[in-house]
Amino acid sequence: MSFSYCCMAHKWPAGGSTRFYDFKVQTMKVNKLCNTKEIVTINKMFPGPIVYAQEDDRIIVKVTNETPYNATIHWHGVRQKLSCWFDGPSYITQCPIQAGASFTYEFTLVQQKGTFFWHAHVSWLRATVYGAIVVYPKTEVPYPFEHPYEEHIVILGEYWLRDVVQLEREVLASGGTAPPADAFTINSHPGPNYNCSRNDVYKIDVVPGKTYLLRLINAGLNMENFFAIAYHKLTIVEADAEYTKPFTTDRVMLGPGQTMNVLVTANQPIGKYSMAMGPYMSAQNISFQNISAIAYFQYSGAVPNSISLPAKLPSFNDNLAAKTVMDGLRSLNPVNVPKEIDTELFVTLGLNVNKCRSKTPRNNCRGMNNGTFAASMNNISFVMPTVSILEAYYKKIGGQFTVDFPGAPLRFYDFVNGAPNNAPNNTQAINGTRTKVLKFGSKVQLIFQDTSTVTTENHPIHLHGYSFYVVGYGTGNYNPQTANFNLIDPPYMNTIGVPVGGWAAIRFVADNPGVWFMHCHLEIHQSWGLGAVLIVENGEGELETLPHPPADLPRC
Repeated sequence: MSFSYCCMAHKWPAGGSTRFYDFKVQTMKVNKLCNTKEIVTINKMFPGPIVYAQEDDRIIVKVTNETPYNATIHWHGVRQKLSCWFDGPSYITQCPIQAGASFTYEFTLVQQKGTFFWHAHVSWLRATVYGAIVVYPKTEVPYPFEHPYEEHIVILGEYWLRDVVQLEREVLASGGTAPPADAFTINSHPGPNYNCSRNDVYKIDVVPGKTYLLRLINAGLNMENFFAIAYHKLTIVEADAEYTKPFTTDRVMLGPGQTMNVLVTANQPIGKYSMAMGPYMSAQNISFQNISAIAYFQYSGAVPNSISLPAKLPSFNDNLAAKTVMDGLRSLNPVNVPKEIDTELFVTLGLNVNKCRSKTPRNNCRGMNNGTFAASMNNISFVMPTVSILEAYYKKIGGQFTVDFPGAPLRFYDFVNGAPNNAPNNTQAINGTRTKVLKFGSKVQLIFQDTSTVTTENHPIHLHGYSFYVVGYGTGNYNPQTANFNLIDPPYMNTIGVPVGGWAAIRFVADNPGVWFMHCHLEIHQSWGLGAVLIVENGEGELETLPHPPADLPRC
């Protein structure tokens, strides 16, 4: 099914209204890359339906599961103030919605506007189960930049010919790495570089001289991506649904889970220009898809069947290009960054190789050194419980999780250059469903540190239930003596690409009670255990207290 992922926002409805959506999880046949296969979708749409709203609106989405797979929906970037039950990550805030069952999500977009997206949060279903959330400012409130002539949603994705649920099972059973995607896609279209895809192309028709707002979303599974438009500059005006100071660049980098609004003016000679999406792969010795997805940015008056002018993307391992984009992100106005920190966490991120425990190592121990790959925070590899942590926490059900996630690694060493990689050094992770409990109102600083076990890599870390100020980042090991912090206008994000072989520092106030997942948004890393849970306790009174669970909360 093809439809333009575009909208015109002339009449915005009054803020504070309630919007109802009906999501049916359904399979449908698609024909791509010379193959027909069944994929899981919402309402047989790929990408899925767009959720439109206005700041402070209440959203009610009834999700009915008409597939044989477990399903949940996460509303990525929505802060879920006092609505943790509806956040969506399976086994964290809810049990999955089982085949034939339904669950109604209800939340309010409290002081939030911009580009968000929703996606499945169980197994690897989000490969096809995703769609945009567009939240406009309140009526009569303008954008802090010139109003664009038109807006378009541009979702970057990855497409597999294989059944992704089965693929995840097989990859985890093998102990090895995930195969690369069969194609990159732009609004589900791979474009002319791929087999049988010459006409499977997304296109934006533009009028010369006009300015367009592109709402970029990276809904990919395991890859970070560069995006550029041939011969056109992009001006970033929003990142992760928060306004930024305008920053003009030739290309942007988005990790999975990140969104970015860019302005682009059709100020070049009339023609057909490529919009290109290619890989940013900062890890060593990992195979990945290297063919760019192409869409067209086509001027009215261009020769329809002409060849499109090619876009220049950075090379796949251009760390500087990724850094340059990050360096340009600043909050639009000075912000109120927590200064007096009362909770400091230091969290290492990385891969592990566990010893082979299988009787058939050739099938099950395909990781490095004939072991099995895992991933961890502070060397604890996160294991999903059998009931949701939120339910266990709220109903005081024992035996599901512990509260001893370490606030720092058990031992400090040269994380970036001296990580253990070969026997006899220990590359094992410790398994556990460990959580860190935070007092309501604590001012938290979290340092994420990349490590070089197996390989250093840029990890897009996402925190549910919060946005956070990215006050600093750098390469090498974090050193409080030399770290440079921006406490004036740091960007306010929900997913931070922790630099390859480097660190990032974030700050937030823990003022939203509940159970919040913090994990790498590269799906394979999350499956391997690169995550942890923050539990924020209740404060005083009902505005600081998690409400009781909804009656239709799915059972495990």
